[in-house]
Amino acid sequence: MNPNDEEIAEIRAQLYELQIEHRDLDLVIEHLMLSPPPDQLLVRRLKKRKLQLKDRITLLERMLIPDIPA
Repeated sequence: MNPNDEEIAEIRAQLYELQIEHRDLDLVIEHLMLSPPPDQLLVRRLKKRKLQLKDRITLLERMLIPDIPA
């Protein structure tokens, strides 16, 4: 089942927000690594969150790709 226009707009909005959060986490992690000594526990938690975001981004991107018949 393909999403309708409204669902596509909602998916794109979620995708945009998640991509921004993912980029922001990159910057925060980079900043923490440059501030000795880095808080390793916080860095691990942020990296884990970043991976969760990447998985969600991938899922949403797949929802936007129409099914291709085999």
